[in-house]
Amino acid sequence: MSTAVAPKGLEGIVATTSSICYIDGDAGVLSYRGIDIHELAANSNFEETTYLLWNGRLPTSEELSAFSAELAAARTLPPAVVNLLKSVPSSATPMEVLRTAVSLLSLYDPDEEDSSHAANLRKAFRLTAQISMIVAIFDRIRKEKDVVEADSGLSHAGNFLWMLNGEKPSVTATRAFDIALILHADHELNASTFAARVIAATLSDMHSAITGAIGALKGPLHGGANEATMRLLFAIDESGEDPVEHVRRMFAARQKISGFGHRVYHTEDPRATHLRRMSEELGMAAGNTKWFDMSRKIEQFVKAEKKLNANVDFYSASTYTTLGIDIDLFTPIFAVSRIAGWAAHVMEQHDDNRLIRPRADYTGPTYPSAYVDMEDRRPGESGSSETA
Repeated sequence: MSTAVAPKGLEGIVATTSSICYIDGDAGVLSYRGIDIHELAANSNFEETTYLLWNGRLPTSEELSAFSAELAAARTLPPAVVNLLKSVPSSATPMEVLRTAVSLLSLYDPDEEDSSHAANLRKAFRLTAQISMIVAIFDRIRKEKDVVEADSGLSHAGNFLWMLNGEKPSVTATRAFDIALILHADHELNASTFAARVIAATLSDMHSAITGAIGALKGPLHGGANEATMRLLFAIDESGEDPVEHVRRMFAARQKISGFGHRVYHTEDPRATHLRRMSEELGMAAGNTKWFDMSRKIEQFVKAEKKLNANVDFYSASTYTTLGIDIDLFTPIFAVSRIAGWAAHVMEQHDDNRLIRPRADYTGPTYPSAYVDMEDRRPGESGSSETA
């Protein structure tokens, strides 16, 4: 039995060293490779941020052009994967489809058996492009719309919106989605990233690690909070009730309000700062700030009533809805962005690997317990707690 018991959920436990992402929850700081998320959101784009995560530094102009071109060139899916998207049951959710499709991709990857850094980098390019395509193509297939071919002349953010909606996105929409991708690109050892690193630590391949990460993200305690937030906004809108009064009644009934609080941040989630502004700007550009206005009223009430800050999920809900994105695509879109961070962590793990094998604090029957013969067992008992 261990002498020191880890807190439930490993809260506060340092599980590895990493040079990818830095978080100071007390100061509300999030940085990638030492660069503050506010600077990246204001000045960078998803391609440059991904280069930073994978290479540890910002690119030169020539390096960024080459990087963006390679990412655009990777926008292709094996026919078998497209056929899968067409053949899944109608009840399949986008996250289930994404998880299964990424696993299938490994069978057609030319570097499947190679986990060197160079091969992992090539896989990272392909997976980043392909995950985006899978989400957009599946959404069009399930809506019985024609699949839209990728446009290599568009940015990663712009191409996703193009393939999803079949219309060239506005500059405002493209920039808003680009910033959203930057904000979600990495977040240290969250559940999905830790799952990816544990799998990578066995020297399994990148596709296996990313499939595992998507499986972790599928769980509602990791992904899905912005979906719940938007369903709340839809319910309030349909009822015609004042948002504050609706939330007040939920509190009285001891119901949870999604999109508030964070295990790491004890001040405002720095990502929420940008998403709040984006939600308002997109609403103004669309001529309808309804979802932002409702969100703002709820945020102010919850802050005053419960001293809880909005997290990244709260305003991403209204942002994505204003962009015309369906609720059940919110979590897959998280993967469209987070693949940048997942890939960076898989490469970091493979480059300096040690099998991740923690211990458990045993809380079962006292050792040693006696084996009880079948004829002496009573219902509900599996053995004796008495020592021989």
